[in-house]
This record gives sequence, C-alpha cells and structure tokens, in this order.
Amino acid sequence: MLFSRNYPPSPALAPYIRRHYVFAAELPEDFSLVDKLLSENVFVRILIRGDWKAEVAPGQWEAAGPVVLFGANAKPMPVSVNGPFTVAGFAIRPSGWRSLNEAPARDFSDRMLPLQEVWGDLADKLWSEVSHCPDDDVIVAAMETMISAQLKKIGLFAPAPQMARFETIARTDSMRKVEDAADELSLSVRQLERRCLVSFGLSPKVILRRSRFLDMATAMRGFSSPNERVLAGLRYFDQSHLTREFKHFLGVTPRQFRLSSTPLFTAGLKLRHEGKTLA
Repeated sequence: MLFSRNYPPSPALAPYIRRHYVFAAELPEDFSLVDKLLSENVFVRILIRGDWKAEVAPGQWEAAGPVVLFGANAKPMPVSVNGPFTVAGFAIRPSGWRSLNEAPARDFSDRMLPLQEVWGDLADKLWSEVSHCPDDDVIVAAMETMISAQLKKIGLFAPAPQMARFETIARTDSMRKVEDAADELSLSVRQLERRCLVSFGLSPKVILRRSRFLDMATAMRGFSSPNERVLAGLRYFDQSHLTREFKHFLGVTPRQFRLSSTPLFTAGLKLRHEGKTLA
C-alpha cells in the first residue's frame, strides 16, 4: 500500500518551496514496480529506503545516489523501484528557483542527477540529517534547515513575482492562452518565454499544455470534481486530440490509462491535487 503525505513549508520558506512530502510503500522485498513520473516542479527526492532507478536512455536504467534532483518534465520519465521504499523531498517553486540555484532550470529539464552536483556538501548534510529521522515532523524540519542554508549560500535573491503569478495561472487556468497570460503579467510573449525557461525550465506553452493534461488526468482518477464548463474545456477539441496528449505526456491512450493502475504517477496526481490547497 502507498502512503503519500503533503506538508506546507514554513512562512519563511513559502516563497521558495511549494511543498514538502513523504511518500512510502510497504511492498514485498521481491516486488518490482515500473511506472512514469511527470513533474511540474523541480523536485529534490531523498531516497531514505528502497532501490530507485530511472530510464535515462532506451533500455538504460540508472540511479543517482540517495539525494536526487529531478528536473521538471516535458515528457514522461520511466522509473522503477524494487521492494519497500520511503522517499522524502520538496518541490521548488519556479519563482524561487534562482534564489536556490545558480544555473537556469532549463539545464535540468527531463533529467535526474545527484543533488551534490548542484548544492555541493549541503546535499551530503541533507542526507545525513534526514536519513535517520524518526518521523515526518523531524524530516520536514531537517529539510527546512538545509534549504535555509542553501538560500544563504546563494545570497537570498528575492523571488520572481511574475513567475509566481504565472505558476498560479498554470495551476488554476490551464486553458489560458500564452498571449493572454503574458498580457496579464505585463510581459511580451518573448519575455515570458525567456523567464519561464530560467524559472520553470520549459516554455510557457509546454507548461500550460502539461498542466491541462494533468488536470484532465486528475479528474479521470477521481481526485478532482471540475464543473461541467471546466470539464468540457479539459476534454480538448476531440478524442484524437486527447489521445495525442496522453500519448505525448504518458505514452498511453486515455483508455489504457483508465484501465491501468499507474501507482507512482497516480500518487503524484494526488500529491499535486492536495498541494493546491497548501498555497
């Protein structure tokens, strides 16, 4: 059975961190699970227990150590896990990305790599602090301590308010046109594209398109109950369009998605839906 729990960041870290989470499963030791991830945010994942790998090239499965940076996804990332597992971590807000990292987010899109390559020794300290924590409260407190240390190391750059507003647009109005979003933010489309590549790692068009797909997948899994107007918009122009989006973002048709369990992807949808209430 899978257990996923969301926790809001402290007020001091809320401009930089969207949520903390703990994700665990008590599975048989010989159990192997293969699924896909489609992350909107850059995530730090601390692999407290379990054997996780990602398919970095066709047929090539690799691990990235106990503390991993997963970039935002424009395409599905196949992952596998063997036996029982416990994962803790946090999602970085696009508006706070440059406050925590020197390189633009586009350098990490559709990639996973050891966090130490980005945060240096603080990644090792993060593992040391979290790996033996007795409960969720202590895990979250340890993560917040290391995040605060990274903020000070980078220099406490102010969050980007326009990117915060675009994150809200993408999560609450995924059918918005890029041109309309740029107008609302008092940016040209070109300016919005450049800033999104730095903060989100992807273009605004891909961000909105992916968010719309995830909204539809969330409704199909029963985690949300959109009204008829919203649901009609999420259904796309026709069935072939919907099928293309499912094949692009998940590699399956809508019918195959309905009939499959996709436990890791579905847990991510649940965390995403619950996370909308955190801020």
